[in-house]
Amino acid sequence: MALRRTVSAVFFFGALIFFSCAPAQLHAQTPRPVNFLAVHYDVSASLDAIGQSISATAKIDFKAVEASSSVRVELHPNLVVKEVKGADGKPLTFERDNQNPLIVIAQLPTPVATDGHITLTYAYSGLLVSEENSPVPGVRAALINKDGAYLLLPARWFPLTNFPSNRYTATFRLNVPDTFAVAGTGKASAPTPMAAKNSVEGPRLLYTFECKSLAPHGTFVAGNLQLNPKQAEGINVSVYAPRAASANAQDFASSVARSAIIFSDMFGPIPDPTFTVIQIPDGTLRDFAAPGVLLLSQRIWDPKGSDRTIARLVASQWWGIQVMPATPSDVWISDGLARYSEALYAEQNAGREAGLRAVDEFAVGALMYEDAAPIAQAARLVPYSPDYRSVVQNKGAMLFHMLRAQMGDLAFKSALHDFYFQFAERSARIEDFENIAERHAQAALKPQQDPPNLRGFFAQWLNSTGVPEFTLEYVVYRTPKGFRVNGKIKQPLDTFRMPVELRIDTEGNPELKTVDVIGTESGFTVETFGRPKPGGIKIDPNNLILKGSTSLRARAAIARGEDLAEQGRFYDAVAQYQRALSIQPGRPLANFRMGEAFFYQKNYQAAANAFRESLQTVPEPSEKWTEVWSHIYLGKIFDMLGQRERAVNEYSKAKQTNDNTGGAQEVAEGYVKKAYSEGGTSVAAPAATPAAKPASVTIPTPASGEKPVLKKPAPPQQ
Repeated sequence: MALRRTVSAVFFFGALIFFSCAPAQLHAQTPRPVNFLAVHYDVSASLDAIGQSISATAKIDFKAVEASSSVRVELHPNLVVKEVKGADGKPLTFERDNQNPLIVIAQLPTPVATDGHITLTYAYSGLLVSEENSPVPGVRAALINKDGAYLLLPARWFPLTNFPSNRYTATFRLNVPDTFAVAGTGKASAPTPMAAKNSVEGPRLLYTFECKSLAPHGTFVAGNLQLNPKQAEGINVSVYAPRAASANAQDFASSVARSAIIFSDMFGPIPDPTFTVIQIPDGTLRDFAAPGVLLLSQRIWDPKGSDRTIARLVASQWWGIQVMPATPSDVWISDGLARYSEALYAEQNAGREAGLRAVDEFAVGALMYEDAAPIAQAARLVPYSPDYRSVVQNKGAMLFHMLRAQMGDLAFKSALHDFYFQFAERSARIEDFENIAERHAQAALKPQQDPPNLRGFFAQWLNSTGVPEFTLEYVVYRTPKGFRVNGKIKQPLDTFRMPVELRIDTEGNPELKTVDVIGTESGFTVETFGRPKPGGIKIDPNNLILKGSTSLRARAAIARGEDLAEQGRFYDAVAQYQRALSIQPGRPLANFRMGEAFFYQKNYQAAANAFRESLQTVPEPSEKWTEVWSHIYLGKIFDMLGQRERAVNEYSKAKQTNDNTGGAQEVAEGYVKKAYSEGGTSVAAPAATPAAKPASVTIPTPASGEKPVLKKPAPPQQ
């Protein structure tokens, strides 16, 4: 007699997920083929902290890629070009591109032959105040004010060619107020005192940075920075941060050194294993890597909590600095691999489970905007935008994880090692990596073993959007020797083909079966000795394939909401949290984040309702912290409403949980002693905050992150 079971393992990510609440996606301008590449820069820039402006000249040596009389460079649209001169000092005609204001085109008097060289000097100036017209939409990639400045390469604060794929040498001279220290790419000499520009600003300093390696130089931070030279594991690490944030400099050095040693052993050494870690203000990119330089924003300035982020920035010295993408469409081999290196680092440093936790995070991130573009069409996406991070970094990391399972661990890691040695200090295309991966997969085959279908794998995952939804149907038959399971794996992607693992939990030992799933339906038969347990058949039990699930799709919606809340877009964030609750009703994290959003909107009744809902359902173990923090927020709401007795009751409940995630116990105790007030100083974060915002506290893990970080609005515009 047949024992019939039908199990729906719904793993789905549709092309229209979250569409109703999603903002319009940003798309990059399709890059035109370059005709000239910059090979050397001599940039002199004066930063006006009072006027929040820059005045600069850039003398650039170009090499002609093809015969042409038009030199195209990318320069921040807010920077006004005053003149462009040739090597003879004569002015040239130039204009901004009408279709793309990022482009400045200078016309040469005569064409330059292929491989010919010319030298042009650009004089320009302008305000760098906000994210208006930023080449990274919505992000201040460059800023100058009285407290300091940061000039990140993506801001195109000096003329660039073929971003993000060009290499060059350079000399940078930065003239700044003498209250600023400057750190960044290249080797710095001692600053030279300079005369004051005016009586208001006072004396100045000239910092000179020599960049002799061929790399994407030109990222700098200026301000109240203290140099903390450290050494760990024989590696020199210079840590630049305000004095108040410099106490953990040695811990930063240890984290950097740990990553550098692991990656050196895994991939091969880099030419110059010295590093500079710099704190940048909040309000710009969360983190950024430049040649030899790792930037971390103030809100994640924690060597323990940001250990994996530091590992990714260190990995970027291999994948993104040493090996660069040949075109904007090839960034999977840099940004995707640097992201996956986080998992390789976590696994090596803390064990297999730590690596799998990182992979789980990649899967959530991949599902946030998976349908924005195929990985191989990354040029359609704006670098550092949410959909870029989702497609290139997170889905890209998952693709490397899946490839590792297809190839085997030894073949995969030997392919990475070979890829680095072949393309260090060069640019590579996706096809270059594909060829190396196929060669190593073939070399690792055992006799009579069929090779993995990597060509089909790459074609499927690099060139298409969509992830599979698996539905499992099966029938269990009793046999003379035990049991036989006959079943089908169904999924809607007609072009899909991959080996998929099944695990059948029985009353005895579990049985494992690999099914080659082809198209929308594939059958399988498994013989077992023990009786299969009800609902005991799992598809892809080791999470080797990017797929959806109710939990992951809900987390992806929550993660989108967290990103929106951090931008201060609370209404849109709430819509995403509601979307998560429609996918997985009652999920405590979704209710908690919605309560946060309402709290910052000062809709205290709605916030209280959401926090109460969060407390109604037992959370997953990784989200148990929502309980203690829901009580703390409820206490803050009652304090704001003048209901002190009820507030103390909630703080007491928070203390009774004994959960100290994010310093919750200290925060609750502090509010028991002194009522919370808007604009007051937080117990967890003693730094003052603007009166218009709630006090800054550190609370636990967002669905898309690895450490306790409060998702709150971006800092006010300067």
